[in-house]
Amino acid sequence: MSDRWLDPAADPRDLSPSRGEQGTVLQYLRNYRLTFELKCQDLDAEQMARRAVPPSTLSLLGLLRHLAQMEHHWTVRVLRGVDTPQLYRTPEDRQADLHGGSPDPAVVAEAWATWRQVGAAADAVYAAEDWDRLLDDPGAPEERTEVRDVIVHVLEEYARHVGHADLLRECLDGRTGQ
Repeated sequence: MSDRWLDPAADPRDLSPSRGEQGTVLQYLRNYRLTFELKCQDLDAEQMARRAVPPSTLSLLGLLRHLAQMEHHWTVRVLRGVDTPQLYRTPEDRQADLHGGSPDPAVVAEAWATWRQVGAAADAVYAAEDWDRLLDDPGAPEERTEVRDVIVHVLEEYARHVGHADLLRECLDGRTGQ
């Protein structure tokens, strides 16, 4: 078993106190993303694609693809209202994000690149929202989806799946920690 806790000085997550709702929520989101990345650190393509907790079909690669698909859906399709195909899904397989990956290094590299691109694009959407207006005058619920609701859902998804990643990683090589 290999415990691996980062020296606090080397931890890339921002654990300082944040101010305001927007700062707090976005800091939590960045930290969950970084925690997921730390859970996958130093794994090869085979380990990323391995379904390490039978009978579950979850793998770290599947979670990576799912997180990209999920955040793309909520920020591009829901918040921005862009009618674009869902990532990693087909009409025949709505869960291809979770189990459609393979242990090919190019597939894993593409998934990481997509996840990072989706995260950067999502951050731009979140930053463009007028959070003060949302707090003061959220508008009629039927008029639009609030960014607050979307981000809280995205945080919930990350929290759940970082927990899954923790178990998958421990089953792969015994590593615990971040």
